[in-house]
Amino acid sequence: MSEIPMRAPSLQARRYYMGGLALAVLGAVFFSAKAIVAKLLYREGIDAVTLLALRMLLSVPFFLLIAAWTWAQRPRPSWRDALHIMALGLLGYYAASMLDFLGLQYITAGLERLILFLTPTFVLLLGMLFYQRRVTRLQWCSMAFAYAGIVLVFWHDLSLGGEGVVLGAGLVFGAAVSYAIYLLLSGELVNRVGTLRLVSLALIACCIASLLQYALLRPFPTLFTQSAAVWQLSLINATLCTVLPVFLTMFAIARIGAGPAAQAGMMGPVSTLGLAWWILDEPFSSVQLAGTSLVLAGILLLTLHRGAR
Repeated sequence: MSEIPMRAPSLQARRYYMGGLALAVLGAVFFSAKAIVAKLLYREGIDAVTLLALRMLLSVPFFLLIAAWTWAQRPRPSWRDALHIMALGLLGYYAASMLDFLGLQYITAGLERLILFLTPTFVLLLGMLFYQRRVTRLQWCSMAFAYAGIVLVFWHDLSLGGEGVVLGAGLVFGAAVSYAIYLLLSGELVNRVGTLRLVSLALIACCIASLLQYALLRPFPTLFTQSAAVWQLSLINATLCTVLPVFLTMFAIARIGAGPAAQAGMMGPVSTLGLAWWILDEPFSSVQLAGTSLVLAGILLLTLHRGAR
């Protein structure tokens, strides 16, 4: 009789944890599907400028609501903080997204996701270069695994896709570095203003920049004359691959913490490879699987090292 009350809290805590883990996995899968949807949109004949403008146009109402809801919460961010966040948003969301979508025109969705998955290693290297942060032997080992995996997948795709793979991979590397700089510079602001406010303001800045870019490079009214298929895929890109993953990941972190949520995010590259093979007919070879395994092993080592500190 006395064992039942002792087991109940443990079972409830386990269910709560598993629920958070499921949210983190779903968030990673939905966010990673962005590359698949982008590839489908390219098949409809649009370019990266249009893709980004539609994505942000359809997702920004959600972030405007979040910004309005969180603005009055204590402590209130100063206007200087808000301007700082929006400047970071131009770097971490607008520049990174633009480079990413440009790169996706030349490389497979699987390679794109693996390169972006290297972002934590870029944060580590930038911290070492600019803040004299120490890099341990285990961290160097984790990066060796991760970059060896990228080289393997890159070499495989290069043999299939030619010179365009070099350009595409370079653009996506630029996107990962841009987002890493955003993460590095936004650490203090996150603690001061909160994640929700920071993300919403940063994405609002990204939306403004994306629409201004479209207006400068294209006749602006043509943004609203896209085909039904483009609007449908863009709506999926904005809601299921942008807004929903943000909330799923945040709820997951609230339940299980940032470390386990980051580890669950490793499902992203795996799901992208599977979806790309199933939906886009991209090749799925043993070389890609080996490279992906190396990248995941490297990032897992890095995550475990952080969790042990």
